[in-house]
Amino acid sequence: MIPHHPEICLFQPEIPQNTGNIARLAAASQSRLHLIAPFGFSTEDKQLRRPGLDYWPFVDIEVHPNWETLQSRFAPHEIAFFSKKGVRPYTEMESTTRLLVFGRETSGLPEAFWRQYPDRFFSIPIFHPGVRSLNLANAVSIVVYHALLTKGPHVDSAQSPHSQLV
Repeated sequence: MIPHHPEICLFQPEIPQNTGNIARLAAASQSRLHLIAPFGFSTEDKQLRRPGLDYWPFVDIEVHPNWETLQSRFAPHEIAFFSKKGVRPYTEMESTTRLLVFGRETSGLPEAFWRQYPDRFFSIPIFHPGVRSLNLANAVSIVVYHALLTKGPHVDSAQSPHSQLV
């Protein structure tokens, strides 16, 4: 993980392909990936491993038995939660945010998070009324790279000869 890069948290992920794709994104962006158990799949599932290709050795990953073990490492203002129910757009996320939290594919984040962090919820706009949500891996990609860009286009570029804006 590169210092000052965002850390990604998947709360009880259910779909192995999404988690595998997000692990690959975490490797590419050199962002730490936190997984909160339980999962809707086995960590030995080939549906999880395949999307990550041969990049798994480059993934900085931590598995936590519950939210509390991770939450204690961050101040509330350093955490951002993402949900289609969020009222603030992800572009309003502060550049000091360190942990990006995404919920289950089918049910999102627990109501307790909404009560504890009411002002820390953000959303990605969806412009067609018939579309309910974005794929989790796509949503994580949008937010991670936005967070990197808010820190400036040359953030940590000296550490990677391949870092450039596309």
